[in-house]
Amino acid sequence: MAGNDLGSLLGSLLGGGEQGSGGARGGTGGILGSLLGALAGGSGSGNGANPLGGLLGMLAASGLADQARSWIGTGENKPVNGAQIAGALPDEALQKVAAEAGVTPEQAADEIAQALPQAVDKLTPSGSLPQGASLEEIIRQQRF
Repeated sequence: MAGNDLGSLLGSLLGGGEQGSGGARGGTGGILGSLLGALAGGSGSGNGANPLGGLLGMLAASGLADQARSWIGTGENKPVNGAQIAGALPDEALQKVAAEAGVTPEQAADEIAQALPQAVDKLTPSGSLPQGASLEEIIRQQRF
């Protein structure tokens, strides 16, 4: 599944991906990969090959534009909490991510809130969202 591949890539990018209590599906990287896979495959992102852009758009539409911009930019990353993430995501995507990770939706939202700022920051080192590349290509470009 694409989410598991994304989880492996994100886990490597984030330094192992076994951080947090992400269960048997690859830790934090697995949860983020599952989320991006769910958004890419569902009605959520509508952003083709780059579900990260769709996810950031959802966050912005839910009142989290300042936080999302801070993760992409080169300055300090503003935090979010699990309740904000849960409010921004489609319920079916969060339910799917939680089921794949073996945690509750609340736990999944908390883990996403902890990991997403760092992941977006690492995926956008130049301070802008890369255009025209698939998410897998963007992640691989960050690994040396």
